[in-house]
Amino acid sequence: MEAFIRGTGIISPQNTFNTANFLLNPVETESNFLHCIEPSYLEFLNPVMARRMGRIIKMGIAAASICLKDAKLEMPDAIITGTALGCLGDTEKFLTAIIEDDELFLTPTSFIQSIQNTVSAQIALQLKCMNYNFTYVHKGFSFESAVLDAMMLIAEGNANNVLIGGLDEMTEKNFLVYDRINLWKKEKIKSSELIHSKTIGTIAGEGAAFFVLSNQENENNYAKLKGVKTIYKPNSQQDIEKEISFMLADNNLNIKSIDLVIYGINGDNNLDSISNFLKDNYLKNSAAAYFKHLCGEYQTSGSFAMWMAAKILKTQTIPEHILIGTYELDSINNILIYNNFGHENHVLYLFSRV
Repeated sequence: MEAFIRGTGIISPQNTFNTANFLLNPVETESNFLHCIEPSYLEFLNPVMARRMGRIIKMGIAAASICLKDAKLEMPDAIITGTALGCLGDTEKFLTAIIEDDELFLTPTSFIQSIQNTVSAQIALQLKCMNYNFTYVHKGFSFESAVLDAMMLIAEGNANNVLIGGLDEMTEKNFLVYDRINLWKKEKIKSSELIHSKTIGTIAGEGAAFFVLSNQENENNYAKLKGVKTIYKPNSQQDIEKEISFMLADNNLNIKSIDLVIYGINGDNNLDSISNFLKDNYLKNSAAAYFKHLCGEYQTSGSFAMWMAAKILKTQTIPEHILIGTYELDSINNILIYNNFGHENHVLYLFSRV
């Protein structure tokens, strides 16, 4: 299965909603929490409707709108999203109201908007799209499940253009909950220095990234998505190596064909061991880059990496501040992404230049 990336739209902790801007002047933090830089929603939503919507819903609708405009597509054949935590802000609001009001006088809005498929449903309502609409809530595999579903729809001839998205928001309360299980670093650290950290924990992040996957070859496409693999709880780094070799063989490529590998290195000394092993051994002849110092850690952060790979292949440029080391590449034809969340959900993506 393969598909072309026809358009992208992303809201992240970087200035990415401007599609012409490719990670110029990266935003840093020392608070261990990278918040999204949000656009004015007046361009995307009726102000009256926007006032009633939760933050992640507005981010999702805006990112999807930017993506469709970028792809020059008015109506997708399907809308598929992946989110681990859904509309967390509205869920917190609804549960807090239950406690504070002693289960009385509850307004239905927060409950309706707390459901995980609210974002894809609202996008469909905005577009008046009655086509296939699905939301995957599979923890660290949420976005990848959406990608695989879209690729299967295209491969089976059931869709030509599919709008897919990966999105999650981080609230102050959820930040504190994850902090209690030591997901975040205890010391303050500059996000730009994350890769040099020798302690456990990482920095929090969030984002909403959308893509139009298409079966139609076009000179304006960003890249060709050649494969996605999900690996649950591998026993060792050798299991990841084996899956990479299978993926390359399926696409008539070998390890020497990979020009750039984008790693999901997040600065956690325990979680980065596989990435560092692959970088220094099996994939040592490929250029290396990473991305979580720009978007932080969250379950659907693979969507940020996918956006980055698509932009690199289309522009044939690699921002200096994502590289690990110094490389001279005449052209970039094949990119591999290796990402993982919590040592449980491991993901591989393979992209080629169009």
